[in-house]
Amino acid sequence: MAEHSVEMRGVVKYHGTMLAVDHVSLEVRRGEFFSVLGPSGAGKTTLLRLLAGFEHPDEGAISIDGRSMAEVPPNLRPVNLVFQSYALFPHLTVFGNVAFGLEMHRVGRAEIVSRVHAALDMVKLTGKAQRYPSELSGGEQQRVAVARALVNRPSVVLLDEPLAALDLPLRQEMQMELKAIQQQVGISFMCVTHHQEEALTMSDRIAVMDSGRILQVGTPREIYDSPVSSFVANFIGVSNTVTGLVRTVQRAECSIEISGLPPIVARCPQRIAAGSRVTVLVRPERLILSREAPGVGVNALPARVMQALYSGKETVYLLRLTEKLTWKARLSSSEAERERFQVGEEICVAWDPQEALVLNE
Repeated sequence: MAEHSVEMRGVVKYHGTMLAVDHVSLEVRRGEFFSVLGPSGAGKTTLLRLLAGFEHPDEGAISIDGRSMAEVPPNLRPVNLVFQSYALFPHLTVFGNVAFGLEMHRVGRAEIVSRVHAALDMVKLTGKAQRYPSELSGGEQQRVAVARALVNRPSVVLLDEPLAALDLPLRQEMQMELKAIQQQVGISFMCVTHHQEEALTMSDRIAVMDSGRILQVGTPREIYDSPVSSFVANFIGVSNTVTGLVRTVQRAECSIEISGLPPIVARCPQRIAAGSRVTVLVRPERLILSREAPGVGVNALPARVMQALYSGKETVYLLRLTEKLTWKARLSSSEAERERFQVGEEICVAWDPQEALVLNE
């Protein structure tokens, strides 16, 4: 059995003169939840359509379970696609919607009944087999679409913005449920989304995509903590950035000179040399705010509090470091409760050098 459910090698796809997929190579491991994250127009949905067989690559190769898909039509590929709109048949019951694919493949009636009810149990729709889509909530309709995909026992379930139609509380609930279902069935899920939290919550690994290219593949923690570029850093979360010149490099740290501010120290990639112009990135939740300068071994910059935004679980402070440089600091409610800062107050913003990431400009 192949180690990877999906393999794409040098895949290129044009839509007219526009390069929609630009020499993409990636692997989805067997039994993992893999997400492709990127802005609208990045080429995410085109990737899914190529895997499903609705489009064909202009260059490159696609394999599923170690088998080339070059000559395999969509209806014979071991994949099922869950659409953003769910695409349920309004005139069929829940049972009828889930059973549709099995009926098309002329599966015996007894097996259809058994497999449909097993799929409905899996997505927590037991007892709702005879309802129609119009009688279901948005979350229940989404579960029907997932059950319909799972009932055919595919090698890979493809999800195209699967939670986009749901409101926030239900969306967050379904993120956890989708991941639980995927782990229960042990089938590879490949999901495309532009929603950062969705990808971070559900995925074993994430590919960040832009302009048809894969920019980085890694675990959610790798993508968040060690982005390879400013685009990845800013797309996968909120980042504070500042540019400067590397003055010295010692072991794994470098000293960086910033116009209008004291020098700072950051963990330094091996490829960075003295004299390089770099971007320093610090996540808002890694900042420490205080009214007094911290001890040695941390970076510390003066700042003025411009805004304090309370959202229940956290407080976000908007800080002005220079006339043209504004950063955000994110404090949990318990942290913010211990020490509140007032708008207009002069404070110190600090962070550990290991919490800052240096990127070549």
